[in-house]
Amino acid sequence: MNPRRTDLLAAGAATVTVVLWASAFVSIRSAGAEYSPGALALGRLLAGVVTLGAICAVRREGLPPRAAWPGILVSGILWFGIYMVVLNWGEQQVDAGTAALVVNVGPILIALLGARILGDALPPRLLAGMAVSFAGAVAVGLSMSGEGKSSVLGVVLCLLAAVAYAGGVVAQKPALGSASALQVTTYGCLVGAVVCLPFAGQLVHEVADAPVSATLNMVYLGVFPTALAFTTWAYALARTTAGRMGATTYAVPALVVLMSWVALGEVPGLLTLAGGALCLAGVAVSRSRSRSRAAAVGPRPAKVTESA
Repeated sequence: MNPRRTDLLAAGAATVTVVLWASAFVSIRSAGAEYSPGALALGRLLAGVVTLGAICAVRREGLPPRAAWPGILVSGILWFGIYMVVLNWGEQQVDAGTAALVVNVGPILIALLGARILGDALPPRLLAGMAVSFAGAVAVGLSMSGEGKSSVLGVVLCLLAAVAYAGGVVAQKPALGSASALQVTTYGCLVGAVVCLPFAGQLVHEVADAPVSATLNMVYLGVFPTALAFTTWAYALARTTAGRMGATTYAVPALVVLMSWVALGEVPGLLTLAGGALCLAGVAVSRSRSRSRAAAVGPRPAKVTESA
């Protein structure tokens, strides 16, 4: 496949991911009021497993090769399992601004772990873009703070979520060298659901009492921000570095601001808008290439990539 076409498809997949992940915050706000952290994570993952399983059946996707399973297991436990539970829990202990600030350490950890474990490069543009985006995330977080709801436990949980997120992404990257994005996502989601099975009793009890709107939001989280968005994420991750993909997620705070404005009528302040603009600017810088590098990559002949 032509390298430029591959880059465009990866960028499109990454865009789908960040838009759907941003929409998840609106749904979590509704479902999280009725469901406990573990029950919400399990319900979301089960909806994702059913959706992904149906797609795998239609496409006749078999089991991933043995070489992919270590990465699938680690990412399933860390990212699909632990991350979703502790993030839901942490956001109940601290205000939204504090949660956003702490969790946005994740992309920085991804870049550092990717360089250390995977040997990914840390080009100046990536580092500069992440610095700009993190500054924007800080601005958005500060503008969201002020609810007076804060605890050491909540900060620790959000930090644990950031670490689990980073570890899951770095573990997932090698698995994509021997399995498809759909396989890695499906079985990672299944592993996460198994990790969350201790919350099955809570889920059954809470489904009976929760309003239909909260349950529909939980199903939406499983079908779109989980099944679809994690698959498009894996597709894009297979075609770029972990650091660049992590930096891309800094677009999420800006999109959340816009979606909350449109869907919930929450008019953002000037600091929030400025922070969102910085997030998007940083993503643009981190994903750009210098002219000399683009010229070196552009004219090469098309060849079959390792992850094709």
